[in-house]
Amino acid sequence: MLNKAILGNLPKGVRGPAYDPATLAPGIVHFGVGNFFRAHEAWYVERCLDQGDPGPWGIVGVGLTAGARSERKAATFRAQDGLYSLTEVDAHGARTVRVIGALRGYLLAPDDPQAVLARLCDPATRIVSMTITEGGYNIDEETGEFRVDNALVQEDLANPQAPATVFGYVVEALRHRRDAGVGPFTVMSCDNLRHNGQVARTAFVGYARACDPDLAAWIEDHVTFPCSMVDRITPSVDASTRDLLNRESGLDDALPVLAEDFSQWVLEDSFCAGRPALETVGVQFVSDVTGYEQVKVRMLNAAHVTLGALGLLLGHRYVHDAIADADLHRFINAYLQKDVMTQIHAPQGMDLDAYRRKVISRFSNRAVADTLLRICSDGASKSQVFWTDTVRRSLQSGHDLSRIAFGLAAYLEMLRGVDEKGETYTPLEPTLTEGQVALARAPDLAAALALPAFDGWRDLQTPQLTQAIVTARRAIREHGVRASLPD
Repeated sequence: MLNKAILGNLPKGVRGPAYDPATLAPGIVHFGVGNFFRAHEAWYVERCLDQGDPGPWGIVGVGLTAGARSERKAATFRAQDGLYSLTEVDAHGARTVRVIGALRGYLLAPDDPQAVLARLCDPATRIVSMTITEGGYNIDEETGEFRVDNALVQEDLANPQAPATVFGYVVEALRHRRDAGVGPFTVMSCDNLRHNGQVARTAFVGYARACDPDLAAWIEDHVTFPCSMVDRITPSVDASTRDLLNRESGLDDALPVLAEDFSQWVLEDSFCAGRPALETVGVQFVSDVTGYEQVKVRMLNAAHVTLGALGLLLGHRYVHDAIADADLHRFINAYLQKDVMTQIHAPQGMDLDAYRRKVISRFSNRAVADTLLRICSDGASKSQVFWTDTVRRSLQSGHDLSRIAFGLAAYLEMLRGVDEKGETYTPLEPTLTEGQVALARAPDLAAALALPAFDGWRDLQTPQLTQAIVTARRAIREHGVRASLPD
């Protein structure tokens, strides 16, 4: 098993930490230790540590969910001394493997909430980061405010010393730090959200205001919430992929991570308690990440989920197979060139056509073997983030809606869970009820437009767009995706 005992004798070609992980003290707490975090933030921090950044910048991960799967994950991290391998693979299949040592602990919050609070309250903790998904911030899409009526939030507000949500943990820790004169930490969202730092500020200050307005004011004055744009395709790793990665690396790693060789992190330099020297390992610090967010979310992410829905309907299961389909390749390029690039303000000096070509190249990476179901998961939340600005601009300017309507129709048809070959699959929509998902199967083809996926432009929704989506859905059902694709 991969653990600290074998760091001095790693298989040939596997790079280990250039420092001794056993001597690394923690300075970062991260909520949501998934594959993306381990291939992105932890990878950047690891390279800072390799360069001798004194820190301390060790990371303690926190899992918020209970259950057997979560307990197995926590036990495995402990058994492996927090170590795991990251395999990076380029479009030609060339691979590099390294063991990441930055994760210095893992706490399962339901098992020991006080241990999580203690770590957050420790003066050594200077950054609290999170990847809790696009829908994890509990924001009301209509009002833009934090929802205090959420049942778990209500439980935390009633019993703040034993929290269960990330909001309860972070705000209670900040209360202790304020009272002890320790000072704040930075709260850093690494989720795929427009203005993610502002969303995080709204969520945590909103929660604090519900329990202690004075504390909320202190947080607004002292805690920083930097916005960031994060990008790296990181597929799920099932048992067969895990075994393949271990065979190729020579390791015995129960928690390996696979990622493409491309990675990008654009970040506001707004850290109230210090940070690693991330600029030395490729992180781009800017005063405003909005332009970078717009390009990434509206081009890469929106194209990704659109390709996912269309590909699933045609019977594809992997991203590289879907983009290799000539009809889908043509449609995605037309969407990007005609609907997005003509209506986007890119950062100065950015070549949008080069970015488009890079997006298509990244989708074509067969070695990543990313699944369309993963790309389409939580589509109700992703649609609000990835599609909204393009749809709103198109409605306001009178832009051609044919490709946009077809993409939205494909998402709704994808929710039905059956492709054109009659094969079934299970869409992953954690924020939707069964009744909401069932709207996609309703005889009334407009009924599913009530889903929250469409909330981002509901105030601008026109009868013409509604009819275009309904017409596209009917065409997909009667003639199939391929015959119905608009130019």
